[in-house]
Amino acid sequence: MQHARIIIIGAGLSGLYAAHLLERLGVANVVVLEARDFIGGRIAGMQAAGGSDRFDLGPAWFWPEQQCALHQLVDGLGLQCFAQYDQGDMLYQRAAGEAPVRMRTYASAPPSMRLIGGMNALTDALHGTLRSTRVVTGQQVLRLRHAAEHVEVASADAAGAVTAWRAGHVLLALPPRLAAAGIAYEPALPAALAREWTATATWMAPHAKYVAVYERPFWREQGLSGSARSQSGPLGEIHDASMPGGSAALFGFLAMPARTRQRLDDGVLLAHCRAQLVRLFGPQAAAPRTDAIKDWSQDALTATAADLDAGGEHAHAPAAAPAAGPWQGRLTAIASEWSPRFPGYLAGAVEAAALGVQAWQAAQQRPAIP
Repeated sequence: MQHARIIIIGAGLSGLYAAHLLERLGVANVVVLEARDFIGGRIAGMQAAGGSDRFDLGPAWFWPEQQCALHQLVDGLGLQCFAQYDQGDMLYQRAAGEAPVRMRTYASAPPSMRLIGGMNALTDALHGTLRSTRVVTGQQVLRLRHAAEHVEVASADAAGAVTAWRAGHVLLALPPRLAAAGIAYEPALPAALAREWTATATWMAPHAKYVAVYERPFWREQGLSGSARSQSGPLGEIHDASMPGGSAALFGFLAMPARTRQRLDDGVLLAHCRAQLVRLFGPQAAAPRTDAIKDWSQDALTATAADLDAGGEHAHAPAAAPAAGPWQGRLTAIASEWSPRFPGYLAGAVEAAALGVQAWQAAQQRPAIP
């Protein structure tokens, strides 16, 4: 049995930020358990061969003017951001066989911002601030058991070996559906709360992203922004994903439903994506230096069966903790979907983590009920 004051389940942005905040409060003996073999959660990047640039396969943008706490975090960690490239024309293709039409690119207001090095730079930097927190990867949490003065946590590694942990409080930094269905609770969560979590869509879960990396942004030479919309697909929405002074890239969201993608071979999908970029941007798009698809619907640590038919919308935030019963004061959810203002967004992960830590801190200051 290993002991911790607080256990955080999930080493994505919300989990790492919660650990960062707890350390700033002087809280020692915090453990972060992550099922994947790496940190970041739904923040995932593809590294271009022969370079240090990473291209986002998960969330890529934030809006500093609206998302002040996230902007302050980015700035405080010394990270560099830049505006999404939108200079030049965009392309629109109504149907297969029709030539794409050029039109002015829609400018984002306020501007969409990205990070030098991709969003992994944010989670890497947060991880780098942790001094006393123990982050353990390759540990999938199976069960939470409420005891009189603590919570017992059982996690397993890839070989099935189980580790037992004991903590005074647990912060759930994973999507509501996974928190409700992927972990056994003894005793069970309140039925209404479990239903609410199960009904909350997981952001990114139904989506898939394609990224193609090139030697140079040749579309800019044609007066194009790299943005495109297509009714014929397979990519419905395309953007420039280039890094300033680094590798050139395009990325797009696959427009076909998750269940349709599951029936197609990855090689076939990649070929169709390349062919579409050729139709839009010309023959230079035919041979990317490297390309990849990340289908989040096939990631068991992101999506459940309920997410396959969902639109992946930013849903209304569910309750983050039991209001009564044995789990009250022992369990708090802090993933992005629990953010009141930005559920599903990167800024939501920061807000939900901060609220979760504040709730825990307030509970420590309340006198015990005799």
